Amino acid sequence: MADETKSARIPTVIADDLHIVYRVNGAKSGKGSATAALSRILKRGDDRGVRTVHAVRGVSFVAYRGEAIGLIGSNGSGKSTLLRAIAGLLPAERGKVYTDGQPSLLGVNAALMNDLTGERNIILGGLAMGMSREEIKSRYQEIVDFSGINEKGDFITLPMRTYSSGMAARLRFSIAAAKDHDV
Repeated sequence: MADETKSARIPTVIADDLHIVYRVNGAKSGKGSATAALSRILKRGDDRGVRTVHAVRGVSFVAYRGEAIGLIGSNGSGKSTLLRAIAGLLPAERGKVYTDGQPSLLGVNAALMNDLTGERNIILGGLAMGMSREEIKSRYQEIVDFSGINEKGDFITLPMRTYSSGMAARLRFSIAAAKDHDV
């Protein structure tokens, strides 16, 4: 029985028949056409001029502690919307999301500054995500290595405004991925 307890998988995220719907005001198709104008005049009701976008439809899954799950889909298929719902930033139209732990989105963009060096931005980004200075210091070289910033020179000591868009994106992702996230 002790072996069963050790190997018990602990769920960290449960999505149960999750539906996310956006309502966009003034976004009916054909807004400028004569037919659309006549339709607006004739149609009186609460949903006049409101378009609904069903971004996530009936998603159900269980993610267990220590698991990594990849979301694959074309642009506009609801991947980011699903992540925002898991993080508690979007309400569900129907269904439920349960999380055990503190959800975090991999976003340090707002904290980073183009005029600062990559070195300073690693510190700034880490602090913005709640890492201690000791954690940042211990993971600093891993962040630099994972980003590949120094593969063609000592770019980490240069301001981020001198980076290509790909270099900057890799550094941002490396900083965000350095934190141990609950969810």
